Amino acid sequence: MVRHIVMFKLKEFASPAEKQAKLDEIKTRLEALIDKIDVLRKIEVKFNCNPEESWDLILITELDSLADVSTYANHPEHVAVAKGIIGPVKADRACVDYEM
Repeated sequence: MVRHIVMFKLKEFASPAEKQAKLDEIKTRLEALIDKIDVLRKIEVKFNCNPEESWDLILITELDSLADVSTYANHPEHVAVAKGIIGPVKADRACVDYEM
């Protein structure tokens, strides 16, 4: 089993409400992938509650293998969210994959 963890920092928004709306959209769209990508065993998105830290959200997924991580990453449904929803507002990204 592989845990795939991604942290995102978003670009600046005009208001906190606009940023929260985008965070909510990202969470909803990513978590919906569990029903669309069969290699996903678990997916969870959480928001950073510590204003002293710079990362805005974390994505935690569990898959059976690194090959499945690649399948997930290249799946058209994931690509649509990554490029169409997250890409335009992403300032930075960090990722770790580890075997459990």
